[in-house]
Amino acid sequence: MNTELRRILTTYGRLSVPAEGLADDDDLFAVGLDSLAIVNVMLALEEAFDIELPDNMLNRRTFASIHALEAAVASLKGHVAAENVAKENVT
Repeated sequence: MNTELRRILTTYGRLSVPAEGLADDDDLFAVGLDSLAIVNVMLALEEAFDIELPDNMLNRRTFASIHALEAAVASLKGHVAAENVAKENVT
């Protein structure tokens, strides 16, 4: 997941430095992430990980660092997995 997040940030994040050189906890806003780039990163995350970021996750904290993005995606992937299990149990 980390490699894919870095690829997405490099492609869509409009960062001033390559995402590959960042530490997981580096401040993405300090290296150029802005509100327009967040929209592009969000769309790429949703596509790459087959998730949908809810409105309450569209905030600065979610996009603060690679680690924060990993946690958000993992959380949403967990919800998707739980929903799929629940659907299987109903049918």
